[in-house]
Amino acid sequence: QVQLVESGGGLVQAGGSLRLSCAASGSIFSINTMGWYRQAPGKQREWVAAITSGGSTNYADSVKGRFTISRDNAKNTVYLQMNSLKPEDTAVYYCNTVARWVVPLGSWGQGTQVTVSS
Repeated sequence: QVQLVESGGGLVQAGGSLRLSCAASGSIFSINTMGWYRQAPGKQREWVAAITSGGSTNYADSVKGRFTISRDNAKNTVYLQMNSLKPEDTAVYYCNTVARWVVPLGSWGQGTQVTVSS
């Protein structure tokens, strides 16, 4: 089973940028589709973006054009570059292995908090 550790969150003003990282254990990382999710206070966890082992990507409409997902298979790490951040992007961000772009497969890590001030 892949274990995941998210990092890179913080407090940023609206319009700013952050880069999240998700470090994965396990040699099967390179063949997994990886995804980012987020959960805002009082809301359900929602899918944000995903990237296949070959580098194909897909994004939720709410972040398309602002967020970029990427991966470094040599480092077993997936990234989420977040630009033009909005207060509504405030949430705990999680990564996971995924199926069919949006279905999470593994256990959740501790996540990383992103807070965007207006």
